[in-house]
Amino acid sequence: MTKFKTWDGLELNYRVWEGEGTPVVLQHGVVADTNANWMGTGVVGALQAAGRTVVSLDARGHGRSEKPHDPARYTWAGMARDISALYDELGFDRVVQVGYSMGAIISLLVAGADERITKLAVGGIGSGVLDCGGVDRRVIDPEDLHKAMRGDGAGASPTAMMFRILADAVRADREAIEAVATGLDEEPIKTLADVQIPTLVLAGDNDPFAAEPARLAEALPSATLTTVPGDHLMAVISPEYHAALVAFTA
Repeated sequence: MTKFKTWDGLELNYRVWEGEGTPVVLQHGVVADTNANWMGTGVVGALQAAGRTVVSLDARGHGRSEKPHDPARYTWAGMARDISALYDELGFDRVVQVGYSMGAIISLLVAGADERITKLAVGGIGSGVLDCGGVDRRVIDPEDLHKAMRGDGAGASPTAMMFRILADAVRADREAIEAVATGLDEEPIKTLADVQIPTLVLAGDNDPFAAEPARLAEALPSATLTTVPGDHLMAVISPEYHAALVAFTA
């Protein structure tokens, strides 16, 4: 585990597993971190077994990265810049970018602006990117997530409480997560036309956050869709998810 200072001076944590080929850079979903989204689910292990160089970033407000409680420190554009800053830190000129849920939206933004990305894989998202400009507010809205992170979570929906349970399981800073939800209360995706690179859309067949994934794949200029078993938390654990990601990153 290593730390670096990103574009605005915030200290972020990342981890590298050495291998061969174009580095595969992973960005996790909201509340989660490198361990919860990628190591504990077997994704890092599957990529390592295939000989890949793997890098995972703990997003600001998450994991072992710095966790300010000011919502102004959390914007989609700023978190996308964090990933490009990591490329700079490691001297990468070619990368395969992989994102899940929040990390998938961030990765789409990076892929539209950073020419160092040669391939992109996004999971845990679907037509919400097209209809809501990012997070699928038809499934959860920021205020619902706020309720789940406050006090005992009274008034939060079962979906939002799922993130509360995850936050407590990974010992997340719930006040920081609430700041993340506040800061990211915007629609970051205006167009997908800039994402011209080969893209893999990976969606769980029972994931409400990845509804109508075919619509997302069709909207991307050069995308394919793979559907795997599971909901939002379990799809990334499935052997089918691992196999599809390993094959795509080859």
